Amino acid sequence: MATTTCVHVWVKPDKVEEFIQASVENQTHSVNEPGNFRFDVCQDASDPCKFLLYEAYTDEKSAAAHKETAHYKKWRETVAPFMAQPREGIRYNILAH
Repeated sequence: MATTTCVHVWVKPDKVEEFIQASVENQTHSVNEPGNFRFDVCQDASDPCKFLLYEAYTDEKSAAAHKETAHYKKWRETVAPFMAQPREGIRYNILAH
């Protein structure tokens, strides 16, 4: 079954631009992964420190493989000190797309 993860990220105000740069780099590689339907980096319109990463994959295997890629691991290590609080990922099953 197709799956998506909505990752909510709260970034320190002085790290917003660095977070965006690292996240766009990760997104550029992620959309080329086998099984990737979509990977969006979104910034809250009313709070520039709040982000949503929307990651959609054909199945759980593809979603799990994403976390083993070099670009994801680089992103995770790079942005960890930028976060104002731990990120929150919520998994959903895609019923229609």
